[in-house]
Amino acid sequence: MTQRLHLVFGGELVDPGSTEFVNADDIHIVGIFPNYAAAYDAWKSEAQRTVDDAHTRYFIAHLHRLREEGAETSSTEELGG
Repeated sequence: MTQRLHLVFGGELVDPGSTEFVNADDIHIVGIFPNYAAAYDAWKSEAQRTVDDAHTRYFIAHLHRLREEGAETSSTEELGG
């Protein structure tokens, strides 16, 4: 069974219509979750908590998509040596 990890993160954006953070050092890492459902629940909780701040936004990143499935090694693994 393939594991489908998801990262939930967010923070203050330069503009509500963009995805550029004001300060990348201040990005709030909510966590890494074993499936989309758990990541969605965490995302929804943070999004609702910050609903009154139009410049704060949370995202779900599909970490499993960073790997090239079916390849012996991904380009990320090759960078590590």
